[in-house]
Amino acid sequence: MIRLLIELGLFLTPFVLYAAFLVATKADVRQRKSWPARRLATLLIVALVFLIASLVALAEFSGGPPGSTYVPAHIEDGKFVPGRIQ
Repeated sequence: MIRLLIELGLFLTPFVLYAAFLVATKADVRQRKSWPARRLATLLIVALVFLIASLVALAEFSGGPPGSTYVPAHIEDGKFVPGRIQ
């Protein structure tokens, strides 16, 4: 769940920063003219780059060491043993 919230936060960051810029310049954030289609497309591309970069970083820098084996969760002697990387 926390990973989903982090990814959502990274995706929304460019939009929030642009809204903060609009507030700082005293432009009306709610006006449609403050959010032109070209600017929204640019923000969407930046958001997707953030999202893809974070997913690549997560895949590259997390998990077990190379060559390790994942042992899935199982029941052993009537007790639950959580999954682990050996």
